[in-house]
Amino acid sequence: MTSPLSDAGSGYQYHLLRGAIERFSQNLGQLDGSQIAEVRLQADKTYALESLVLGSQEAGEVAISTREVDDAVMQVRLRYSDRCQFLADLEANGLTEGALRQALHRELLFDGVMERVAARSGVVGELDTRHYYERNAHRFQVPERRRARHILVTINEDIEENRRDAARRRIEEIAAKLRIDPTRFADQAHLHSECPSALRGGEIGSVQRGQLHPSLEQALFRMGSRDVSDVIETEIGFHLLLLEETKPSRTIPFAVAESRIKQLLEERGRRRCQKAFIEKLEARCNRMTSR
Repeated sequence: MTSPLSDAGSGYQYHLLRGAIERFSQNLGQLDGSQIAEVRLQADKTYALESLVLGSQEAGEVAISTREVDDAVMQVRLRYSDRCQFLADLEANGLTEGALRQALHRELLFDGVMERVAARSGVVGELDTRHYYERNAHRFQVPERRRARHILVTINEDIEENRRDAARRRIEEIAAKLRIDPTRFADQAHLHSECPSALRGGEIGSVQRGQLHPSLEQALFRMGSRDVSDVIETEIGFHLLLLEETKPSRTIPFAVAESRIKQLLEERGRRRCQKAFIEKLEARCNRMTSR
């Protein structure tokens, strides 16, 4: 079925091409029928929105210079090895260099209008940021983390040395050595562990609650620094843990978080203004078309 906007010319064609690249990283000629249909639906929406905004009073207050369009065209041109390839690719996608300039001018004008509208959101002050910080205290909690090493001996009844009883004996022998000298943990992991972390001496990095198997987590978060765990059994085998370091939970101070909060609230305000602007244009358009 032909799109109701398919007669909109090069501007719409540019939206089709942009959609094809954004969604499928391909040119229009490389898409199959279902992909073309998907891209067309997206282009219908983006081109209609762009046209709605460019028909607004605010669009008359924004000027785009020839230099800005030249720069935008050059950004596209630089993706190609030479000008001939650039022009050939435009032609293959139903565009000319002039049509691309017009489409990029529309795009820059749209962005300029939306930026102008976003600027209406105003300044976010310290009172706003502090209020957000206090109401969202949980967002500024850094959970406790524990840096650990791990040794695994798997259970596999098809392999003699990994049958349950044999695997248990092996892990107990390793544990006995480590109770005498925990500093040998990395060496024992290199020699005996069947976990990929063996290549790093059993190092599994810094973890927080919710990242390990529950049995391992429960043991690790009960241990003291430099402790070696008792043997822990899970469905895949037997485990030993060494706790190397504990980083306690902490609260990010307001002074540290303030700039991030300000940025977040400013972006929210900008999006809110833009959304209200679009809704107002759509409502006005609907009233006009319903008359």
